[in-house]
Amino acid sequence: MDAKTDSQRMEKIVSLCKQRGFIFQSSEIYGGLNGCWDYGPLGVELKRNLKNYWWRMMVHERDDIVGMDGSILMNRAVWKASGHEDTFSDPMVDCRSCKARLRVDQLINKKGVKQCPNCGGKDLTEPRAFNLMFKTYVGATEDESSITYLRPETAQAIFVQFKNVLEISRKKLPFGIAQIGKAFRNEINPRNFTFRSREFEQMELEYFCRAEEGMKLLEYWKEERLKFYENIGIARENLHVHEIPDEERAFYSKGTYDIEYDFPFGWQELEGVAYRTDYDLSQHQKASGKSLEYFDEEAKRKFIPHVVEPSAGVDRTVLALICEAYSEDEAPDEKGKMETRTVLRFHPRIAPIKCAVFPLLKNKEQLVAKAKEIVDFLRPHLSIFYDESGAIGRRYRRQDEIGTPFGVTVDFETLGEKDPELRDTVTLRERDSMKQERVKISDLVQLLSQRIA
Repeated sequence: MDAKTDSQRMEKIVSLCKQRGFIFQSSEIYGGLNGCWDYGPLGVELKRNLKNYWWRMMVHERDDIVGMDGSILMNRAVWKASGHEDTFSDPMVDCRSCKARLRVDQLINKKGVKQCPNCGGKDLTEPRAFNLMFKTYVGATEDESSITYLRPETAQAIFVQFKNVLEISRKKLPFGIAQIGKAFRNEINPRNFTFRSREFEQMELEYFCRAEEGMKLLEYWKEERLKFYENIGIARENLHVHEIPDEERAFYSKGTYDIEYDFPFGWQELEGVAYRTDYDLSQHQKASGKSLEYFDEEAKRKFIPHVVEPSAGVDRTVLALICEAYSEDEAPDEKGKMETRTVLRFHPRIAPIKCAVFPLLKNKEQLVAKAKEIVDFLRPHLSIFYDESGAIGRRYRRQDEIGTPFGVTVDFETLGEKDPELRDTVTLRERDSMKQERVKISDLVQLLSQRIA
């Protein structure tokens, strides 16, 4: 796709997200708040399905990882020890021509001259550090002693609770601690819809190990994370692994990979997989005076474990899922005339609604009653949507547009009016192929569960 086509595609995706209740601008009736977003009825289900699947794969289906949920507010000393208070900043410049405020890495370099990407201006201020943490105060007074920050990442809560979790979980190395939670960064220039936001959610794992295992586990987790994205419906050809060169890595890292996705606005990072060595635990042990060492019973020695960190963005992954799923094709309307069909081809396990149930006609009480009976039968097992308004073809299109993988239609055959052998069967329609099959109502739960898993 060329840049214009990609831009048009992104505009359609943003429009669909609002029209169908995936994502809204935060505080929209007051003009919004840049870099903040609200998830609507469908968006919150998509987001929850993603987080639940991540948790299932990382925690529930493994015996070497446990979970925790740390607080957003932490003692200021945490951020001093981690280096965030002094170094968590972006170099920033202002364009004197158009008044834009930009990160240095956003500038265009033409023949060795830095220019503003918005207006092409060369009259730029000198770079200066801009701390990305949101400062706040704890307690009744606003003074130096009550300062803390909204956490800019979830990882530090895991590091400072390492010893507690180690002792109560009785795990041996290598083992991990997983967490999903909110983080906040005062981005200079939020952009690309939800991709770069000031409030966002992370899915992070800190996987603790011996020093000699670090590089091997870095490769292991890179491959595991690539499999995860494929398992939620992102094609491997749309993923790219970028190995961060030595000169660009954090000084404490021995190796870092960025897993990138081909968004309509270009290749961008979905997740970082970093071998952080023993830097974080060492910093907190030094600053707190508390031991964060691990005792190796076999070797009879104490040491500070190293850690490999796969850190994924929930909001970025949700956006990638929507971009990956968005599709347009041709399908016949009620009269057989071909028309453009908008489809979100979500993997069934991620789709916000798993199955829609339709009575063929809403003015036939028996059809409506049977359809509602099926809704009650399926609802304890799946997320269900009931729709009786409009022509059946239009109802199919509405569900295609929000990514519902299956549709169940209750018709006169269900009532046994045309063929007694078809009594208590329904039409099951598949979203992508639009193929239909006749299935027994009693088989629906098992059949749909198998296709969704």
